[in-house]
Formats: sequence, structure tokens, C-alpha cells
Amino acid sequence: MADSTSSSSSSFSSNNCSSSTLRDLTHSALQLIHWREPRKSASAFGLSLLILISVATLSVISVVSYLLLACLCVTITFRVYKSVIQAVQKSDEGHPFKFLLDRDISVSTEAVRQLADQGLVHLNWFSAQTRRLLLVEDLVDSLKLAAVMWVMTYVGAVFNGVTILILADIIFFTTPLIYQKKKAKIDHHIELFRLRLEETLQKLQDRLPGAVKRNKAE
Repeated sequence: MADSTSSSSSSFSSNNCSSSTLRDLTHSALQLIHWREPRKSASAFGLSLLILISVATLSVISVVSYLLLACLCVTITFRVYKSVIQAVQKSDEGHPFKFLLDRDISVSTEAVRQLADQGLVHLNWFSAQTRRLLLVEDLVDSLKLAAVMWVMTYVGAVFNGVTILILADIIFFTTPLIYQKKKAKIDHHIELFRLRLEETLQKLQDRLPGAVKRNKAE
């Protein structure tokens, strides 16, 4: 009885630890996007943009190889430099990356299980929404999806996947700053756009056949 209680308490604490880790990661990502720490945000934005531009111009294998080669050049040079300094000063500081080598970076099974559970929830929601839209459970929503897909055909003709990722990266890091500076104007225009969209959809819905309206109301 005591063993089962202790095991349940340990699993509960590990679940709390994994959930807190996920919350910390989400909080850190939001901090980067909202530029709470400008140096870290600028570094993350510059590095991500550099990687995406490199992938757009070079192959993925070349980009990964160059990144690892650059990292190895820095770490090997620093290791040799510290070894020479220690030999000259006759100090015994040890490995310069010891604090990083001793850090535990293993992923717990509880964290993986929690991520899998969350992914399954989103996958089930996506499957249900896809079936609902493709089988026209709601005609208006299916028409919305058709309009979005029609626009995306033009987007795909102009941009490739990597270019869209580059634009998304720029939008993610610049939109919060612009929104903070012009919050009132942006909210006003968003509200006007929402009202006009709802008005257009209402007019479209009013023009639907009566049978479709009755089915939607039911």
C-alpha cells in the first residue's frame, strides 16, 4: 500500500515537473517574441533568420554541416586556448565545458508522454474539423475553407515553403513590437474588419437556399 502511494506521488511530482518544464518553455518563447530581453530576442531572430535564408540558398545538408563545423571550430579553439592558458599558468581548472557536460539534458518519459497526449488531442481535433469541413457539415464554414485554399494557391505560386517560413519568422518577431506601439489603431482596424466580415457572411448566409438554412439551424 505504501509502495503504491509512493509510486503515485512520484509519478504525480514527475508530471508536475514535466508540465512546469513545458510552461517554462512556452514562457521563454513568449518572452523572446515579445522582446522582453532585447539581446536574446535579437540573437534568436538573427540566428533563425540566418538559418532559414541559408536553407533557401543552400541544401539542408550543407547548412547543417556548416553550422556544426562552425560550432566545432569555436569549441575546439576555446578548448585549446584554455588548455594553453592552464599550462602556462600551471592551474588546474579542468575542462572548460565541464558545467555543460555535467548538466542533465535527458528527456524524461513523462515529458514525452505528456507531449504525445497533447499532440493526440490536437490531432483528434484536427481530424474532426477536417471531416466536418470536407463533408460540408456547415456550408458557410466549408465555403470559408474553400476561399482560404483558393488564396493559398496564389500564395504557393509566388512563394515556396522556405520563403513562407522566412516571412513567418519575420512576422513573429516584428508583429508584437508594432502592436505594442500602435495598439489602439490596430485594434480599431481589426474590429472594423471583423464587423465587415460578419456582415458579409450574414448576407451570404441569407442568400442560401431555405433547406440549407433549416439544416444549419437544426
